[in-house]
Amino acid sequence: MSWGVNLMYYHCPNCGKKFKSAEDLIPYLGDRFGVCPVCGTPAIFQKNGARLPDDDVYEEIED
Repeated sequence: MSWGVNLMYYHCPNCGKKFKSAEDLIPYLGDRFGVCPVCGTPAIFQKNGARLPDDDVYEEIED
């Protein structure tokens, strides 16, 4: 049984953006993984796991 993709949740200490990315995108995103898509600041890791109840407040970053 699969619980789905494992997501990593972040928030930006500079602009406050909340976002998430699937772990399997690490090779694709490289150095951009965990970096705010709005301002380019390295974000603060909050949690990881399958989709969570508060999932909708985090924008999904795919590229």
